[in-house]
Amino acid sequence: MDTIYRFSAVTLSGAPLVLDTFRGQVLLIVNTASRCGFTPQYQGLQALYREYRDRGFAVLGFPCNQFGAQEPGDSQAIGEFCAMNYQIDFPIFEKIEVNGDGAHPLYAFLKASAPGVLGSEAIKWNFTKFLIGRDGCVKQRYAPLTAPETLHGDIEALLAETV
Repeated sequence: MDTIYRFSAVTLSGAPLVLDTFRGQVLLIVNTASRCGFTPQYQGLQALYREYRDRGFAVLGFPCNQFGAQEPGDSQAIGEFCAMNYQIDFPIFEKIEVNGDGAHPLYAFLKASAPGVLGSEAIKWNFTKFLIGRDGCVKQRYAPLTAPETLHGDIEALLAETV
């Protein structure tokens, strides 16, 4: 079975992080942007993280500048924005691409595992969300319009499962 655990990404501090670090946790992986109409979702994402982290849940943020150039900053600017405006303390990674030939391998896997509307794999906009079970497999894909606050039931169900 193929899982997210075979991938790694670089944190905002420049350190590589193998996603196997999160083995056994429920994860919400989100492509983010600082200058998007959906940017206030950071508040809901942080609230989910705060509520469930002690039960084995994490949010992983992947900044992306592919949609309207809404994430123009470097890693330092992204980190400062997230900390100052939303008090984010869940893991945020270096800016990546989610579509096209330069798409991060993690996102190629996520998109293939959970295609969107009409079977399209492409990420349509910032704040597309992927819910990952404790087994490292994609369980659900959510559109950018889906507010983090609406995900409690799905997160609770996965937290209740054992691997």
